[in-house]
Amino acid sequence: MSKEWPLWEVFIRGTHGMSHRHVGSLHAADAEHAIRNARDVYTRRNEGVSIWVVETSQIAASSPSEKGPLYDPARDKAYRHPTFFHIPEEVGKM
Repeated sequence: MSKEWPLWEVFIRGTHGMSHRHVGSLHAADAEHAIRNARDVYTRRNEGVSIWVVETSQIAASSPSEKGPLYDPARDKAYRHPTFFHIPEEVGKM
C-alpha cells in the first residue's frame, strides 16, 4: 500500500454567480483536509467564495484525440444550437 496521500483536483468559485474553475492539484489525506489545504494554498487573498475538491482518481475525462468521434454525432442536430433563438439585450450574457 502506498504511503502517499491521494491527489485532489481543486476548483474555486471566485465570486457569487460565477462558475468554479480548476486552479490546481494537491495531496491530502481526505476531502476535509483537501478543502483546508486548498483554502490555504489557492485563496490566500480571500478571492474564493466556494471550493470544490475531487479526488483525481474519480475523474473520468475524454481525450482530445477522441474529439471527432465523440462530437461528430451532434453535428446533425442543429436544433441543439442556440442560433434559432433571439436573446433580448436586457438578459446579457448567458
